[in-house]
Amino acid sequence: MDKFIIEGGHTLKGEITPQGAKNEALEVICATLLTDEEVVISNVPDILDVNNLIKLLKDIGVKVEKKSQGVYSFVSNDLDLDYLASDEFVRKCAQLRGSVLMIGPLLGRFGKATVAKPGGDKIGRRRLDTHFLGFNKLGAIYDRVEGRDVYELKAERLKGCYMLLDEASVTGTANIIMSAVMAEGTTTIYNAACEPYIQQLCTMLNNMGAKISGIGSNLITIEGVEKLHGTEHRLLPDMIEVGSFIAMAAMVGDGIRIKDASVKNLGIIPDAFRRLGITIIETGDDLYIPRQDHYTIDSFIDGTIMTLSDAPWPGLTPDLLSVLLVVATQAQGSVLFHQKMFESRLFFVDKLIDMGAQIILCDPHRAVVVGHDRKIRLRAARMSSPDIRAGIALLIAALSANGTSQISNIAQIDRGYENIEARLNALGAKIRRE
Repeated sequence: MDKFIIEGGHTLKGEITPQGAKNEALEVICATLLTDEEVVISNVPDILDVNNLIKLLKDIGVKVEKKSQGVYSFVSNDLDLDYLASDEFVRKCAQLRGSVLMIGPLLGRFGKATVAKPGGDKIGRRRLDTHFLGFNKLGAIYDRVEGRDVYELKAERLKGCYMLLDEASVTGTANIIMSAVMAEGTTTIYNAACEPYIQQLCTMLNNMGAKISGIGSNLITIEGVEKLHGTEHRLLPDMIEVGSFIAMAAMVGDGIRIKDASVKNLGIIPDAFRRLGITIIETGDDLYIPRQDHYTIDSFIDGTIMTLSDAPWPGLTPDLLSVLLVVATQAQGSVLFHQKMFESRLFFVDKLIDMGAQIILCDPHRAVVVGHDRKIRLRAARMSSPDIRAGIALLIAALSANGTSQISNIAQIDRGYENIEARLNALGAKIRRE
């Protein structure tokens, strides 16, 4: 098992460009299953989750060609539909969270799909009820297969309808959209997720011949079509990686420019860091974060303690609470972090406490950070990455710590961050993979 050895205390300086968006990649790559024509996707990140999904598509018969770095061609004209119900396919799906996004396009195009409990982060329960309820409203039926811990979904022909989602699930919304684009009639989805990556998925599908309106809102209307065709699509920069780089620049930077960040698609992310006192300068589509020798956490207008909490877009993404929390450990002031979505995502803070951070874990969802104001540096430590975002948060902490730290289980970090040690070492970090 690979691990990172991090020599803390080195300042980072220079320019860095974010990779293509992981979450968008998983959605649009699965959407290539909706047509038998060629779909070309560019700016695809070279990360574990995406690479494993591409391997899974190859296993079911998708013709995948890597045209150049980050550019892939997908042709789904001769799929092995029998393999989709095999134990081997189910086992591979159970190891990859992104495999859940194959259900919608398979159901929409072929009228059947087999669902295993997907793998991924150990950050708490991620239920699939929203997906299943949406499919069921479109006319699909599902049965649990005894002894295999899988569900089989079937539908002779999906039919459009009105539905109000029980939660604004991103993957649920994406799956339902992909299943509905070739359904009979009109589908209306209310309380839909509206993240930029959902907008990108809808734009790509429209370029393939779908008829989707309401893009960017939580009320999406889909007029079903008979067939989709090929297209070309480019992924947005990964907003979570942009936020991670802002955090690194705040903690250990001596002037870092984040190139081509697609600022208009970052939503509230820059302002969340500004609430912690971080100076961020927008120049065109770049973000420049100068050296932060001192930063002070804001209070609310009435003087009460600042609270940062996750919420559906355009609220703050839960994927960045971990890195925001690490940044707060060296700020002046106190802040309450409220992680509403997952009950295990804050449990990594015990590692930060071992490093000397002043954090009170109130319950599985809330933690109070009392900043050191850079008067006390974090101590080096041996740690293990429990999930992608906690892993990068621990890496940021290790970069700022006094001494040499070790992070094991870095496959979790590799799932979401492309060649991260080489890219950070180019800025002045001292990270070694063993």
